[in-house]
Amino acid sequence: MFEASPLSSGCARLFPGTPHACVGVSPFNGYFTAERLVRLAAWTADNFDDFHFFVPDDVTAYTLEALGYSPARAKQKAHRQSCHVHNKITTALTTLGVPDPPSRILGMARLREMLAYRRVAHEVEKHFETDPAFRSACHNASTWVLQGKLGDVPHDGTLRLAVRYFLAELPLFAASGLITGNTGSMFVYHQRVPFLRKFFDREFAFRPHPGQGFLVVREPVLEAAGR
Repeated sequence: MFEASPLSSGCARLFPGTPHACVGVSPFNGYFTAERLVRLAAWTADNFDDFHFFVPDDVTAYTLEALGYSPARAKQKAHRQSCHVHNKITTALTTLGVPDPPSRILGMARLREMLAYRRVAHEVEKHFETDPAFRSACHNASTWVLQGKLGDVPHDGTLRLAVRYFLAELPLFAASGLITGNTGSMFVYHQRVPFLRKFFDREFAFRPHPGQGFLVVREPVLEAAGR
């Protein structure tokens, strides 16, 4: 059974009652087993009128390059794993009888075709280039991810690569409702990311769009059992 915890007091005011959910699924993350994706999709369909799954697919290559893969190998590896993740989500939605599963999945190629995503991405880039506090926080978020994989503090060149992944997914944290044409949305993920706690506490000049929240959704019993 999933338990949902709003990330901030502002997020708590939005849930329940928000019409849309955007469920983040990270490539190369063993948490997202086929069985858990079925359960997660069922929970999401039960709790929201509309929903999408977000897969930061091709931008995963930035992280792989930061971990030491060559650009060609990183792109190949990211593509293969992303296809696997897309297929698992499609299978989960098909199992539940959700019509037209591919329409529920937001990969980077599809997002780049959406004007609202491009506008928010431009807003993110502008703040990253002009706001030192925001830029530092984005770098810290990428450092947090890389340290979990490398154990060491990444050097500047590695960090410049890795942060491109984070900047590509940040528009979904900030405005998944706007991007999908909904009046409000909760981004759903199973971890509390330190950057996002500050973000949803509105500590930066760049802030969540109106109606946007974040839910930490976990299966405490099954996760404790390693399932």
